[in-house]
Amino acid sequence: METKGNISIHAQNIMPVIKRWLYSDKDIFIREMVSNGCDAVTKYKMLKGDTGEDLRVTVTVDKAAGELRFTDNGIGMTAEEVEKYINQVAFSSAEEFLKNYTGDDKGGIIGHFGLGFYSAFMAADKVSIDTLSWQEGATPVIWESEDGMAFAMRDGGRTERGTTVTLHIMEEEKEFLESFRVREVLERYCGYMAVPIYLEDLSKPAEEHHHDENCNCEDESEPHVHGTDEEEAKEAAKPINDVHPLWLKAPKDCTDDEYKETYRKLFHTFEEPLFWVHLNVDYPFNLKGILYFPRIKRDFGGQDGQIKLFNRQVFVADNIKEVIPEFLMLLKGVIDCPDLPLNVSRSFLQNDGYVKKLSAHITKKVADKLNGLFNTERRQYETYWDDIHPFVKYGCVRDAKFYDMVKPSLLLKTTKGEYLTLDEYKTRNEGKAEKKVYYTTEPNRQAAAVALYTDRGMDVAVMDTLIDMNFMSFMEFGGGNDGLQFVRVDADVSGLTEDSEEGKDLDQAQLEKMFRDALNDQELTVKLEALADHDLPMMLTEEEQLRRYKEMSAMYGQDFGFPTKYTLVLNRLCPTVRGLAAMEDEEAQALLCRQLFDLARMASRPLEAADLKDFLERSNKLVALLAQKA
Repeated sequence: METKGNISIHAQNIMPVIKRWLYSDKDIFIREMVSNGCDAVTKYKMLKGDTGEDLRVTVTVDKAAGELRFTDNGIGMTAEEVEKYINQVAFSSAEEFLKNYTGDDKGGIIGHFGLGFYSAFMAADKVSIDTLSWQEGATPVIWESEDGMAFAMRDGGRTERGTTVTLHIMEEEKEFLESFRVREVLERYCGYMAVPIYLEDLSKPAEEHHHDENCNCEDESEPHVHGTDEEEAKEAAKPINDVHPLWLKAPKDCTDDEYKETYRKLFHTFEEPLFWVHLNVDYPFNLKGILYFPRIKRDFGGQDGQIKLFNRQVFVADNIKEVIPEFLMLLKGVIDCPDLPLNVSRSFLQNDGYVKKLSAHITKKVADKLNGLFNTERRQYETYWDDIHPFVKYGCVRDAKFYDMVKPSLLLKTTKGEYLTLDEYKTRNEGKAEKKVYYTTEPNRQAAAVALYTDRGMDVAVMDTLIDMNFMSFMEFGGGNDGLQFVRVDADVSGLTEDSEEGKDLDQAQLEKMFRDALNDQELTVKLEALADHDLPMMLTEEEQLRRYKEMSAMYGQDFGFPTKYTLVLNRLCPTVRGLAAMEDEEAQALLCRQLFDLARMASRPLEAADLKDFLERSNKLVALLAQKA
């Protein structure tokens, strides 16, 4: 007997909304169909225990018939259960969906779970269910619908327990009749589901073979497979998924090779991760996962991190920042949260207490891993630092709690290739750098200025990535470091001076006027200092904070018109400065003033364009003058 009816009084309003909302992720229907099949198999196993049966879900691509079929040998359904679970419950979920998501924020929903079966109508113009319950004496049932709004039910002829859902694919969605496309979706969403999933393509039957002129097979009547066909046959014999993913195992049961193989499989790469964090929590919440530290690009502007979010081994989405702290997005990995609410808006997740605790725990586990490596394998940790420090520093800037946790493990790399904690830097440079960390942004270009410090036994840190500017400001103003300052080697001379009375008789005002006139710069600031390197006539310094503001604005493509203001520091202990002040030949004096100024500039950055041309011409003139005097 056939029964007909309408699925829901609101169906005509709900179905168009489902299609509109999920259109950007229309391939999600494959995940939903397979998930339903896996659920049916899992329920059967719970009821019957381990019977040794070959339980599975099979996805069949039948291009000739225009159909995509999903078959499971799970629990099956009776007519009453079809009425309950298909005609009623599914649409109560859909109505809740409609109530919450009638706006235009298509990115609001993150999981689509709960829509389940009816997502099939995103790609199909006709859907049928052929099912037989596991219950003894059950009658097989066939259910059909062409639009998700009206249905017909009748007795079926199925003799094997389980369910086959057949989707007649609509004309505009024919891509889902290509096995490579279906495989792609299955591998992305279902690659780690708990029930074996097989893909069957009826356009490539097992008995099909191609004759090879060079084949030596004696009996041409016997089917045989060569080359690519043989490989495809082997692939078809294997499930497309791994039912026991590594992240569900206890860390003690996992080997390094397994971690690396999982990394390569998840992210389709031949690279190896530096190290990883295995998340395995059962209480107070259920959380499994593995976070990998890849080799992070120097400035990570284009860093392609990827955290895959799963729910009970079903892939949900990449990089859900409401669940995973933003700075961890530079990492790669997988997180499986069975208790995470999925059919909700992202704004809900952002404010959900459970999700906040989850996020905090993930942050703590990452910090614990870094601290553990530092404390027990420091030399190895130091070899990682060049790769991971942009990530660690970014995490500190973005999350003060993370900074508090990893503060003891933060390192400064010096120009000598040593790695020091902040406390170690302070201890080694005690009495030489009072609450200051001297650094360079370009060790090669600023080598002369760096040498002034290192020659005095002082350590110079290398801060040469984009994040370093933000990190230094954070450490100074938000890191609770009691007045700590980061000073570039060409921004300050306080660490290069010594106590001496020599040269105090020099007239600073006269020297300032002399250099201002020679350089045609009446705004130039000139100071006299006793620099410890007596052979160094002068240095050019640029105020640290003003230079940072200027560089920061340039980094973001803005120009706030910050002027370049140098301070010319003359060394009153250098005989050259005293001799320069005493010169009577004003033309030669001006020539030397400009030459010394350019030499001081070149200590931290190269001359360019007209400045370089003037320097070369002036150098030739000075050489000629010296030759004439000789």
